[in-house]
Amino acid sequence: MKFSRFAVPLLASFQLLAGPVEDMTGAAKTFLAALNDEQRAKAAFAFDADERENWHFIPKDRKGVTLKELEPAQKTLAFGLLSSALSHEGYLKATTIMTLERILQDIEGPKRTFPRDPELYHVSIFGTPDPKGTWGWRFEGHHLSVNLTIVNGELVSGSPTFFGTNPAEVRTGPRAGLRVLGEEEDFARQLVQSLDEKQRAVAIVDSKAPDDILTANKRVADLGTPKGLTLGILNKVQQATAKKLLNEYAGRLRGELAAADLKEIEKAGWDKIVFAWAGGLNKGDRHYYRLHGPTFLLEYDNTQNDANHVHAVWRELKGDFGRDLLAEHLKSAHGK
Repeated sequence: MKFSRFAVPLLASFQLLAGPVEDMTGAAKTFLAALNDEQRAKAAFAFDADERENWHFIPKDRKGVTLKELEPAQKTLAFGLLSSALSHEGYLKATTIMTLERILQDIEGPKRTFPRDPELYHVSIFGTPDPKGTWGWRFEGHHLSVNLTIVNGELVSGSPTFFGTNPAEVRTGPRAGLRVLGEEEDFARQLVQSLDEKQRAVAIVDSKAPDDILTANKRVADLGTPKGLTLGILNKVQQATAKKLLNEYAGRLRGELAAADLKEIEKAGWDKIVFAWAGGLNKGDRHYYRLHGPTFLLEYDNTQNDANHVHAVWRELKGDFGRDLLAEHLKSAHGK
């Protein structure tokens, strides 16, 4: 990712001291304690509230307390919560996505009905943060949705995780050349362009890219039987490129969480992962791709605004919002 000079909260401000559950619990508790009663009423929800799965990535009115409502010290704690779950690279991508709102505001002008504002990002806590408990949290706004669920203090789900960029590439001004999700585009194009004619015939499922990711903001990600090219038949160089692409998505979360996701993927079998592409093959063409395995789905779409507007999401097919972890916990703890 190429960065220009811009202001984002520094990850170095937040020192991670323990494991992910302990760090997230400490960050969430500290954040809630710093809020006044009115702010806390907006930020806190019951764990079983329907709102926990009411996620989206478009500019819209949301529940939760916004950064705009917070004092500087409170904002620092909100970013501390975000950083407790993300890797260094993931945190930089997330916070840079937020700064793109200023560029959009300049492009679209003041007449836009819904404002572009890097502080219109909402923080929500679901349940009571406890290092041995079951609870969750969300950090969300335009083009960013980070959802974490902790079950019994031991199991963690970090999906859905959505990152988007508009513009995908900043083309004018002091930040020209910035591509926050550049690797997500480049690795996939490198993979599809490396395929021979026979492989492309299987991998390219449509000559026209869809207008958006197919799962949108659905609470359950289900695309049916995977369609496309199985990674198991690729050569070693192509497989290495596919793994770089997969790691780019899994690596949004901090190392321990990413490693757990990748372990599940490997356990299910690399040869069962399918790569699908739709649209043009050259830079600037409208395009879409996905990697679809037994345990996960990642989708990417770059079609809007003359193919300069990216939507990219990571889903756990059974585990979004910790559903499979919750079911496993209930079964082992209560026999249900």
